[in-house]
Amino acid sequence: MRPARLVVRLVLAIILLAFIAGIAGFLHFAETVAALEAPRDPKADAIVVLTGGYQRIDRAIGLLKKGAGGRLLISGANPSTSGNQLRKLTQSSSALFECCVDMGYEAVDTIGNANETARWISDHQFRRVLVVTNNYHMPRSLLELRVSDRQTEFIAYPVVNSDLKNGNWLRQPGVVKAMLSEYLKYCLAQLRALAGARSWSGLRGDMTGG
Repeated sequence: MRPARLVVRLVLAIILLAFIAGIAGFLHFAETVAALEAPRDPKADAIVVLTGGYQRIDRAIGLLKKGAGGRLLISGANPSTSGNQLRKLTQSSSALFECCVDMGYEAVDTIGNANETARWISDHQFRRVLVVTNNYHMPRSLLELRVSDRQTEFIAYPVVNSDLKNGNWLRQPGVVKAMLSEYLKYCLAQLRALAGARSWSGLRGDMTGG
């Protein structure tokens, strides 16, 4: 066999194996996400919710009201959104927001959420924190949080927007697209964590030089 043909076959074999590994990895990721369940009686020092949908914030406020944590950080809030606006949307009391809710406006992505949360945890000396975000977003969120803060215990509290426990989601292009996108981002986050490379803080102040 000519060397050139051997090289071509080897390259094709590597591509095929990488494709198979990618599909297997994606299915494993989907199974992991589908298996995520919120703890029945969560207890922690504090709660952080990563913004991206009203349902997440509403769930986090509900946990705060029930005493699942003593303080709440809403990380990655839009700078044009005030705490008073969220208070009205969630039908919460002014006293609750004044005493126990912090608005985080610095984070612009999941890495920023992790760094913003780590600073907040350090300021308050929390040791055990509930993490509220979408189920498909949870694996990457926990990974980034643990890279930014290796001392704190993070407890997943997933918000389920799409039921992944049956195969129906595979016939929903929107859900498949979101899951594939999140899987690729999760793989990149794992590679960054293994390499110890993170040149981007994900914080608004660093983008503007503030």
